[in-house]
Amino acid sequence: METQESYPLDVESIRADFPVLERKVGGDPTVAGEGDGDDVPLVYLDNAATSQTPKRVVEAIVDYYYEYNANVHRGIHHLSQEASVAYEEAHDRVADFVGASGGREEVVFTNNTTEAENLVARSWGLNELGPEDSIVLTEMEHHASLVTWQQVGKKTGAEVRYIRTEEDGTLDMDHAADLIDETTEMVSVVHVSNTLGTVNPVAELADLAHEQDAYIFVDAAQSVPNRSVDVEAMDADFLAFSGHKMCGPTGIGALYGKRAILEELEPFNYGGGHVRKVTYEDATWEDLPWKFEAGTPNISGGIALAEAVDYLEDIGMDRIQRHEELLTEYAYDRLSEFDDIEIYGPPGDQRGGLVSFNLDGVHSHDLSSILSDQGIAIRAGDHCTQPLHDKLGIPASTRASFYLYNTREEVDALVEGVDEARELFA
Repeated sequence: METQESYPLDVESIRADFPVLERKVGGDPTVAGEGDGDDVPLVYLDNAATSQTPKRVVEAIVDYYYEYNANVHRGIHHLSQEASVAYEEAHDRVADFVGASGGREEVVFTNNTTEAENLVARSWGLNELGPEDSIVLTEMEHHASLVTWQQVGKKTGAEVRYIRTEEDGTLDMDHAADLIDETTEMVSVVHVSNTLGTVNPVAELADLAHEQDAYIFVDAAQSVPNRSVDVEAMDADFLAFSGHKMCGPTGIGALYGKRAILEELEPFNYGGGHVRKVTYEDATWEDLPWKFEAGTPNISGGIALAEAVDYLEDIGMDRIQRHEELLTEYAYDRLSEFDDIEIYGPPGDQRGGLVSFNLDGVHSHDLSSILSDQGIAIRAGDHCTQPLHDKLGIPASTRASFYLYNTREEVDALVEGVDEARELFA
């Protein structure tokens, strides 16, 4: 029997915060006027790509534009001061959310996780790495990490190494200990794999890195939205995540960095807003974190990101994590009932909130299309992990990913949709 303790969220109340979940979809979405049919209710299971946005976060954006739209750190008039305070306090709020005791000085707002990776790679990697150094990644890295450090390695001559992924989707930690050696300067690891759902032991990897005086960069795009993350407990040197995966808007993300490290880094993006003194010969930089936020920032996005943090914490991160784990385990178990479905990654009770799989004889794109006709939104493709898919020996996979507003009934709809696709291709 399902109890409130087993399913700790009032999902129906939460769903009321997301108007898009009331939509019915049908018709051809690529043709004007054909994307708002009334055929089937929307079942949104593509949360690892982008989560939906609650009304109060949208209202925070609207309030900014309606009430105090002005640039920050550039004016002494009332609106500019009001906007500046809200934007600065948003940094403090996000810092507190991930356990950064240094406050706003340790949180840089970026466009997304990818830009955060590039900020460190360009500001630190291009200046500090050479042919005698190594960078250690995992075989399950998202392209945001893999391609970024791969290209830094090509430019600096640093060797890029990859920690093996075991058959069960977990990391080979003995291999990690071998690869992270005295030549290693950076370890970049995904916290929760966006393809396998693997929850990597980032604190243990941080210990291995720090034993060799190397830094660790944690890609937390798939963990910060749905579980409590404490950057100091895991001893991360850098950690990045994106707002659009955690009930926030697109175009805003955050980079956490230990203050002592950020103070030593040079900005890679130059212009206005991040400079203290400029002459015809040189320039000096503003204090943290502003020295890394050149130009007019995404002010409304930063304010809305803080509102998304408040929304998630009002619900409770531990409750969100438990709800997502239970849904994922249920989806894993239901899909495992079929012999012609292959699921990738760890068991259902040992993964983050997603399940990637393939139905025998049906390409993931075809399966996605069939599910879309039933209103079910999932992801099909390589999920920005092409090398991992090559290792798995598959061109693509189907991914269903869950969040705080999803239900067991939606998982049942997914399974029924897969069964219909099986019949169509029989």
